[in-house]
Amino acid sequence: MTDRADLGFVHRFIPAEDPNRTPLLLLHGTGADENDLLPLGRELAPGAALLSPRGKVLEQGMPRFFRRVGEGVFDVDDLNARTKELAEFVTKARAAYKLAKPIALGFSNGANIAWSLLLSDPEALAGAVLIRAMLPFTPDAVPRLDGKPVLLLSGSADPIISADQRDRLVKVLKDAGANLQYEVVPAGHRLTQQDLQIAAEWLSRY
Repeated sequence: MTDRADLGFVHRFIPAEDPNRTPLLLLHGTGADENDLLPLGRELAPGAALLSPRGKVLEQGMPRFFRRVGEGVFDVDDLNARTKELAEFVTKARAAYKLAKPIALGFSNGANIAWSLLLSDPEALAGAVLIRAMLPFTPDAVPRLDGKPVLLLSGSADPIISADQRDRLVKVLKDAGANLQYEVVPAGHRLTQQDLQIAAEWLSRY
């Protein structure tokens, strides 16, 4: 494992053991850090290179990737600025570690900045796995994703994300032309074994 301080984010990097696997950009949820999703990455994409940054925003001491005004209310200006910052990190990390274009795998807050990166800079990612993502506002513009693969996993009993916030994200991704697989699992906001099974099968195709 390596962790270069000159790339802009505190992060962990695990080199590939299987060069045929697409690298994963691991984006944690609120209160986690650069270490939390590494075991998940190993499980879902064995042998893939793993790049896992820590969010720079602190909310009551808990790391996040961007600020929010309240539950489900994003600070959109901060989201846009932090998304640009993350895009720059991905570019630098790819050059430093000689990585192919990664698939983002994000959970909750990490999934939200993952779709923001996908929509603002479609060429930054090879695809995305969005677990418990939401879109609580209508974007000003939607790019062309031209068949870019996206897996969206939502919980049917998620107390944090409303059906409207899920449906808006589904519509935006479809309107952008993503190759979207959308699954609603019988769960709340937490990860379940069914999420892992679906994600592992999806990732095995890419």
